[in-house]
Amino acid sequence: MKRLELAIESIILATRWLLVAFYLGLGGALAIYAVSFGKKLLEFISTVMMLDETDTILKMLGLIDAALVASLVVMVIVSGYENFVSRFDENDGKVHWLGTIDVGSLKVKVASTIVAISSIHLLQVFLNSVSYTTDQLMWLTVIHLAFVLSALMLAYIDRLMGLGKSNKADE
Repeated sequence: MKRLELAIESIILATRWLLVAFYLGLGGALAIYAVSFGKKLLEFISTVMMLDETDTILKMLGLIDAALVASLVVMVIVSGYENFVSRFDENDGKVHWLGTIDVGSLKVKVASTIVAISSIHLLQVFLNSVSYTTDQLMWLTVIHLAFVLSALMLAYIDRLMGLGKSNKADE
């Protein structure tokens, strides 16, 4: 019976390698998004002399938004692989945060990045507010505040969990 239990546990543990397909897929999506970013950048460069200040800011915010989304994808790929599949081999070029992001802090970082992306989008909307109705502006603000509240709650829960872990370590 113990052999069967060990075999089942080995199979269940091996299923974590299925996540690699998701992380590789996200890497592919990131490469496609990089092409999209390049297109946006080239369009910005080719029209920069014809844009007024507000349009220039809107274009730059779009590029910043893209960079934040790309960073979010990389954060999920690297920390997800590190937390759920396998540790990266030790080497001199090791990224300093590898191995320091657990699932709870990853959720907080993802939520914080989503809030930053939402903030940039909301700023873009307000800079171009004449294109939106008052109701649309209100709902976009409410949705952004929901993201902010969610991020704050995740950070609070992560902090409580960290305090609980440190109290157990002290005992």
